[in-house]
Amino acid sequence: MPFRAWFCLLMAGALRVAGAPAQVPNQAPADSLRAGVPVPVRHPMASPADVVDALNAAVPRLRLPPHDSLALARGGNFLALLPAVGYSQQTGVLAEVAANVAFRRPGANMSTVLGALIYTARAQAIATVAATVWAADNRWSFASDYRVMHYPQSTYGLGMHTSTTEQVTTMDYDYLRAYQTALRRLAPNLYAGLGVQLDDHWNIVSRNGARQVRTISHYRDGVQGRSLSVGPTLNLLYDSRANAINPAGGAYLSAVFRPNRQSLGSTTNYETLLLEGRAYLHPSRRSANVLAFWSYNALTLRGNPPFLDLPSTGWDTSSNLGRGYIQGRFRGKNLLYLESEYRFGLTRNHLLGGVVFANAQAVSEDAQRPGEPIAKRYDKVAPAVGAGLRINLNKVAHTNLGIDYARGIQGSSSLSFNVGEVF
Repeated sequence: MPFRAWFCLLMAGALRVAGAPAQVPNQAPADSLRAGVPVPVRHPMASPADVVDALNAAVPRLRLPPHDSLALARGGNFLALLPAVGYSQQTGVLAEVAANVAFRRPGANMSTVLGALIYTARAQAIATVAATVWAADNRWSFASDYRVMHYPQSTYGLGMHTSTTEQVTTMDYDYLRAYQTALRRLAPNLYAGLGVQLDDHWNIVSRNGARQVRTISHYRDGVQGRSLSVGPTLNLLYDSRANAINPAGGAYLSAVFRPNRQSLGSTTNYETLLLEGRAYLHPSRRSANVLAFWSYNALTLRGNPPFLDLPSTGWDTSSNLGRGYIQGRFRGKNLLYLESEYRFGLTRNHLLGGVVFANAQAVSEDAQRPGEPIAKRYDKVAPAVGAGLRINLNKVAHTNLGIDYARGIQGSSSLSFNVGEVF
């Protein structure tokens, strides 16, 4: 999630690897082991370094255990239990305790499990567990996303012609998310499977100032009381990345069809389709720099989702969509999004890096009306541009701390923090 900021970098020394021998110099990144991904040439004195190496060099008596690449290959794992503080526009200052596990099965991609307990200055309480687990030789992939939240937040209505200074509505609610998916490999990098997704919002109270409201932008479903969305999912996935934390190459293509049914408990009958694509290119075969692209398209095929389940800025799975804008800034029945980012090194040992990026988003103005051309439903685009710093927290898992600043239209801006790349 973007508001996670690891200011307590000294705590990076708490990372442990089971049975860790010394680091192997000049080892290629995990992704570079795949065909077609360039292996950059490094100077012998420029071995990869991370925060633990920097701390050991600055304060030798700390004697923090270095991160080791061979332990993962032997079935070991990285385990971290870390306190942190952070910030986002939607939460303000926050305090967090997080647990992170990274491991790799024989012949498989990197598996990760992340749990967090968060409390914010705006009385938001969040508990999350998110995992992507790959079986040996990538025969199966299991994805989980569980959240329990008390999450008062501001919303700005539907469509692209809303304002952050007029008609702002405060929504206070509790939220349970339970997503589980199992995918079976059909061919190299190609997977298909089934899942179930549940979004339960309750104790929903919407206020405009002191006045309680029953509709937002003339939309009634899910503005008060409780809303429930539950349905199976049909999933198709192509994923040629070896390490989703920080891809050095490959591509990711995903399609998820979700029919929500009142017979299963949903507030309304509606169907959605999520189409997502990511690609990672190199300017040359000898360059470690990456040019990354991300397309995210959340479409309502039929029916009316509850208000809080409508596609919205910053409400993708990783809460990263729309840098430059506050979470929930734009909301509609359909959302189209495109982002590109150039990632480059600042130091020869890969301790520091940088990014520049640009994105654009648009949501449909209202319900799809029969015979209405699509051009009238997407009549405005909200762009943003920005830059960021990367600090290598773990040279084996290729995990960076990302600090990004972005500016959008109408004076909008954001400062966000990530552990791992944004996409």
